[in-house]
Amino acid sequence: MEVLHQGDILKIEKIKHPVLVASKDFFNQSGEIIGCPIIKDSIPGPLHIWMSTDENEGYIQCEKLALLDVSIRGYKRIDRLPIFEMMNVSDAIQSIFEYI
Repeated sequence: MEVLHQGDILKIEKIKHPVLVASKDFFNQSGEIIGCPIIKDSIPGPLHIWMSTDENEGYIQCEKLALLDVSIRGYKRIDRLPIFEMMNVSDAIQSIFEYI
């Protein structure tokens, strides 16, 4: 099975929007990923991070983390988020769980 990488953007069967792989490569080796949807028609905010590549654009919804078992779902890698943008997403996700 192909190992997915943090920052990959996937089209997953039965999921309307593209999904950003937010989990680290080590976790993804399990056949599961933690992903965030990328939604075109959304509003900006601290947890809605705009991304734009040649293939995709929209707001990464950092608060909508989902555990997805890609070992049993069909998916296709459609794009990749640059590392400097992935760092912003990771920081936003981490801020959800930080102590006061």
